[in-house]
Order: sequence, then structure tokens, then C-alpha cells
Amino acid sequence: MEAKAVAKYVRIAPRKVRVVMDLIRGKNVAEAFAILKFTPKAGADVIEKVLKSAVANAENNFDMDVDKLYVSTAFVDQGPTLKRIHPRSRGQAFKILKRTSHVTVIVEER
Repeated sequence: MEAKAVAKYVRIAPRKVRVVMDLIRGKNVAEAFAILKFTPKAGADVIEKVLKSAVANAENNFDMDVDKLYVSTAFVDQGPTLKRIHPRSRGQAFKILKRTSHVTVIVEER
């Protein structure tokens, strides 16, 4: 039995979130929350929110014991990219790519 939570179209680049995601994959939920709390990266807040949702889904929808949960699967996919133009000198224009992420966290009971 597994419980899942997904955050889509999060306005942060996937490679920035993956750095934090690698820290919590396979850990107990309590340990994962502790790691996320003290990680000074922007992705930590996003992942913490998704992990809270996955734990709540496990507890309320599947009657799982919160103390036995662990992060079985956690991954970040790239969402659509917002394309912006930054004007430069001599009539040039540079592209700015504002990337988005789809964050998925799956928890299971041990």
C-alpha cells in the first residue's frame, strides 16, 4: 500500500529541487522532515509541503501508521518552461527560460 502526493507547475527549476530530493529518498518520514527543516535550499520548502500532503493522504485515506512510514519513491519531472525575453544592447534580445517542476513523493509503510 502506498500513498502519493504531487505538486505540479512549481516555479523552481527541476535541477535545484533534485539536489534536495536526493537527500530524503529512502528515509523515514520523521528523519526526512528533520533533513528538510535544516536544508537551506528553496526546494526544501516545496518538498516539505508535498511530503506533508503524502503523509496526510496515507493517514486519512489508507489508515496507515505515521510512525512506520518512509519515503519509498521521490522524483522531480520538468514542467512547461515559461519563455521570457530580456532586451540587450544594439537591438538584440536574450531568452530567459523560467523552468517549472512537477514534484512527486510516494510514502509506504515499513
